[in-house]
Formats: sequence, structure tokens, C-alpha cells
Amino acid sequence: MASVLHFADAHIDIASYGRRDPDTGLPLRALDFLRALDHIVDAAISKQVDLVLFCGDAYKDRTPVPTFQREWGKRMMRLSQAKIMTVLLIGNHDISPATGRAHALQEYETLNVPFIKVVSKPTFLTPADLQGVPLQILALPWVTRSHLIANLDLEAAIGDKVYTELEERLSWLIKEWLKKIEDDLPVIFAAHASVQGAKYGAERSVMLGNDLVLPGSLVRDARLDYTALGHIHKAQNLNEAAHPPVIYPGSIERVDFGEANDKKYFVIANVQRGQTEPVWYEIPGRAYVDRFVQLTSPDNIQNQLISALPTQEEMQDAVVRFSVEYPRECENQIDENEIRRFTGPAFEFQFIRRPRVEARLRLPEDKAISSQSPLDLLKAYWNTINVDPAEAKTLQTLAQKIIFDDEASIRPT
Repeated sequence: MASVLHFADAHIDIASYGRRDPDTGLPLRALDFLRALDHIVDAAISKQVDLVLFCGDAYKDRTPVPTFQREWGKRMMRLSQAKIMTVLLIGNHDISPATGRAHALQEYETLNVPFIKVVSKPTFLTPADLQGVPLQILALPWVTRSHLIANLDLEAAIGDKVYTELEERLSWLIKEWLKKIEDDLPVIFAAHASVQGAKYGAERSVMLGNDLVLPGSLVRDARLDYTALGHIHKAQNLNEAAHPPVIYPGSIERVDFGEANDKKYFVIANVQRGQTEPVWYEIPGRAYVDRFVQLTSPDNIQNQLISALPTQEEMQDAVVRFSVEYPRECENQIDENEIRRFTGPAFEFQFIRRPRVEARLRLPEDKAISSQSPLDLLKAYWNTINVDPAEAKTLQTLAQKIIFDDEASIRPT
């Protein structure tokens, strides 16, 4: 049996904006991500895990600034100095689309840092690659279309069928690896990829598209003892109450309001042949609070807005978004300064205004709609919604060009 700490999607520099910490000079939101990373590293060391498995996306892109490379490096060196074997998969945010260019974690691979193994191409890892940790890992980092076409000797001309072909080739590769496994050692499949049936953001199913999507049958293969995934930010087990666990731990901190209601985790799994016990550990993080209100009555607009806001206790140190839809004529009744004073306890406050225009096009009684050309109706519409005359003229010219070009394209020759 081996204990494995699994996490993914750190994106430690994705929030490099807003107020800065006077001591470090780093954005306060970036420090939230680093605190989450510290929480994970502390757990790995205190619980004396055998292996840390990071499933991709350390940064927001493959060219992190040196300050963030330093901060990530401090945490990785703590693991190295504690002699905890650490496997780092390359994610889609870590890799260059150009063949031969360095990826974001290149220095660990180049300098051969003790106890750190970077996986930048599909690799079958054995205990000899893992400082003796009794595991076999089928490691699949993010693979780009161009890299796979080159490495698998495919023809780019197969066009839209390329991903189907790539999925078939990768499935074949993994099945070949599974034929080589030693039966008495636990097997982990680790990947930075989408999987059929996974959910992300607002519970949308992952669909076939530009992502390479792994079939569910592959990641649930009974010969596996644990499937460790990265890429999708929503924490989930795609094989609940069955073997092997198929786990996305999710991102380590909330990246945007699409993750406002998601809890953040890392997983420690006791992996053994035929049986694995994953334990979810919640990562403390900054709260996101999202509120929307639609005003229908013009009476007491300001009171309606204040009463729709979260309580000051809920907003304490949280990132708050307040979206308001209202009739445009109520614009001058909104006192934004008062709203911002009320939301003072929030770490960050975003006020989104959505004025609603209820315009109705009215024609003179002697003119029926059927007697008007599309351009005449458009001109009347610009006047109805009070578009600036210069802008209306530009829009009218564009509309005229579109209509006439369309008519020309269908006119018989």
C-alpha cells in the first residue's frame, strides 16, 4: 500500500490583480492561492505521504513571471527536502503549442531536482522512477493535437476525425501499458484531460470538441487502482462507490464566479491492489458571494438594493458580485456610493449594472409594417431607442450593405 496526495489546477498566478500585500508585493488574491498550496504541502509533510501527484496547470500560462516561479519553487523544494517523491504532470496551461519550446516546469526536468519527476510526455513510471515507492503510474500529461500527430505518425489531413483517431491511439497505448504491469503492485492512471461524463462549471457535461476526451471505460478499467485527474475545476468522483476511484480534486482556489459555490479539495488515497480508500480534504479559501436582483418597481429603489445585498457578515473578506437589472429610467435613483459604503467589509466588490430598455416601435397610423422596407424599419428603431445620430447613420450603412450583398448573392445570373 502507498499513500498518495493528489491535487491539480493550482493556477497560482491567475489572480495577479487587485490590492497588494505591502510585505511581499504580491497581489492579495495570489497569496490566497499560495496559502492553499501551503496547506497542501503542509498536509503532505505532516501526514508523511509516500508520493505527491500533481495533475497539471501550475500557472495561468506557460510563461509565468519569475516571482511566481520562485513562489511555486519554494513549495516544491519543501517536498524535495522532506524526501517526498513528487510527480508533476504538465497541463494545458503549462505547455507551449510549439514543438520544442520549454514548458512552465522545465527547470525541474532540466536540473534533475531530487525527488521531483516532471512528466511532459506519455510515460509508464515504475518504482525505479519513483525513488522506490511501490507504485506503477500510467502518466498522461496534456497532449496537443500537433504533438500527437507528430508522435503517433498521423496525417494532419484527417481533419475533424483527428481527435477520434488520437483517442483510439491513446486508448491503445494505455492498454499496452496495462499489459506490462506487475500484478502485485498498485496501478495509478494519472492524466490532465477531459473524461466523458465529467461535469464542470454549472453542471455542464463535457462534450466532444477541441479537447481530447478520454472514454469513461478507459479510466474505470478494473486493472487500475486509482485514476488521478486534472483539468476540470469541479471536484468529483466519476466512479463513486466503485473501484477504481476516478477523481478530479478540482482547482485549489476559486478562479471565478463560476466556482462560487464549489468547495475546494485535495485527496489523500491509500492505494493498494484491488482496493483504494480516497479521503477528501477541504482547502480553506476565500468565499465568493454572488447576488442578482431584478427591479420591477420604481419605488424606493435604494432600499430595494440595500435589502437585496448579502449581510455584512456574509461579505466579510469575501469577493462579492452584485448584479442589478432595472428600468433605465431608474438610473438616477441608484446611489452607488452608498452601496459601496455598505459593502465595505468585502475583500472585493463588483457592481454590475444592467439597465433594461423597454422600447416599442410605433408607426404612424397611415403606415403599415408590411409597407415598410427593412431599412425604413431599422431607421425608425434607431430613433425609438435614442441611438446617437452619427452612430445610427453608421449602423444604417452597414445594414444596407448586408441587405444588398445578401440580395446579390441569391439573385439568379
